[in-house]
Amino acid sequence: MALDKILSIGGKPGLYKLLTQTRGGFVGESLLDGKRVTVGLRSNVSVLSEIAIYTLEEEVPLKEVFQKIKEKEDGKKTSISHKAEKIELEEYFFEVLPNYDEDRVYASDIKKIIQWYNILLDNNITEFVEDEKDAEQPTVSASEEEE
Repeated sequence: MALDKILSIGGKPGLYKLLTQTRGGFVGESLLDGKRVTVGLRSNVSVLSEIAIYTLEEEVPLKEVFQKIKEKEDGKKTSISHKAEKIELEEYFFEVLPNYDEDRVYASDIKKIIQWYNILLDNNITEFVEDEKDAEQPTVSASEEEE
């Protein structure tokens, strides 16, 4: 399953798989417990394929960050918990993405990225980077998603 069918819903924990669209929003299924939720159009929803992380040079798509974590961890879960201390999270993320913008990527963003990566792995969603034929899409940072 591609990241363009995986959603983060503001105010709800974890990630959701897009099942169907309705007149007033859509129906998603939690990747944590399988429960279905109906979400209105006014909810703060982000599609993982549209999220990017700020670096000092450019914005890196979240799928590329997930791929770097996968390579670092040899396809296994992260060696650090998303509940680790801020300094540990930053050190880990620096190993994954050495040029990330420390002023614009917060510890809360790193926590989400680590948690999301592990949720995706638990659900056997491990193909993060597709072919180069993907069209460029608008990007949103994980920190903008909270606003």
